[in-house]
Amino acid sequence: MNKIKEIRMKAIDVNKVNHYAEVVSGGGAAFINITVTFPINKAMFRQQLYGISSFRAIEQLRKEGFRNLYRGLMPPLMQKTTSLAVMFGSFYRFQRLIDEHFSLESKYATISIAAMGAGTLEGIFTPFERVQVLMQDKKYHKDFKNTIHAFKELRTFGIHEYYRGFLPILLRNGPSNVLFFVGRDYFQENFSYKGDDASVKIIKDFVGGAVLGALISTAFYPMNVVKTRMQSKVGGDFCSFHETFRIILKERDYSVRKLFRGFHLNYIRSFVSWGVINASFELLMTKVFNKSTRV
Repeated sequence: MNKIKEIRMKAIDVNKVNHYAEVVSGGGAAFINITVTFPINKAMFRQQLYGISSFRAIEQLRKEGFRNLYRGLMPPLMQKTTSLAVMFGSFYRFQRLIDEHFSLESKYATISIAAMGAGTLEGIFTPFERVQVLMQDKKYHKDFKNTIHAFKELRTFGIHEYYRGFLPILLRNGPSNVLFFVGRDYFQENFSYKGDDASVKIIKDFVGGAVLGALISTAFYPMNVVKTRMQSKVGGDFCSFHETFRIILKERDYSVRKLFRGFHLNYIRSFVSWGVINASFELLMTKVFNKSTRV
């Protein structure tokens, strides 16, 4: 009798874990990705903030030394592992709810609504992006000792200080999620995985995620430039999205080319980053949880 009860309890535990498979796989994929691509992201950040060339950004990091290279790692590690867990988990959850209660004729309408909802939900993690910006900006190296210290110091300015740059994050997350999940589904549907061995499937997953991530990230690059500028300020008045964008354009002589400074590094980072994320997510879902990623 005890053995039967034990087997049932184990089955319940497995079901609970499988219920959160997308959440765990999303967080795991993010963890793998952040540890690999952080130095590239940091160099790109300097270009976004100061409008400098790739060589100058890399030279800045070289002079600051290895000790400071991974300074600011904790916020994106916390933010990305959590936000991607929420992104993948909520996307699949929203998709199942829509299918159960509304049964839309177009599957891409279902995917788009679920992806927009997941992207909007991710906005609650804005404080992590906010602190990441401060930790990576060299002018705050002496003001904030570490991530926890930065979070504590911002508290003196009020809760709203954690949410500087919230609007561009919302404008970025929802639409970019829609493009990613729609493109991902299209790629999976039109590039059959049947008969592929494990290594070929991983390569396809990497390439699909890499191409989508790089193109989408490049399209939304100016949004991130504005977000970075808005979040690089501590205290004082809040400059609106429109006003910040206007200031940046004026500083860069109304040049679209200068507005996209850093996009080369961003393209490379996004290519590698989303390739790793997509391949890792698919691998964790199919090999660890034995679940299909298509609903």
